[in-house]
Amino acid sequence: MTDAQLPSQWTLQRIRDVSGDQEAVALETDRAVKWVTGPGTPEILRPEIVLGFHGLCLVKPVHDDDWYMGSLYNDGSIDCWTAYDDLYEALRGL
Repeated sequence: MTDAQLPSQWTLQRIRDVSGDQEAVALETDRAVKWVTGPGTPEILRPEIVLGFHGLCLVKPVHDDDWYMGSLYNDGSIDCWTAYDDLYEALRGL
């Protein structure tokens, strides 16, 4: 897990407490992430932080303060379909 990191001022336990998922993990960022909002070509996101919650995940892209929620697939790729202004709100939205 050399590439996995947590958001600044957050611990894994705090993320688990706020999300309600006691198995939440920080994932490596070396994966394909797309922002899929409807028909057309999806936008490719370059993740800075990825948090995993079973089949869901939260992604904070490089150079973006928003958090994107999406589906985590068996091959490690992610399709994001909603965004939140802050991590706390995103964790509560899981």
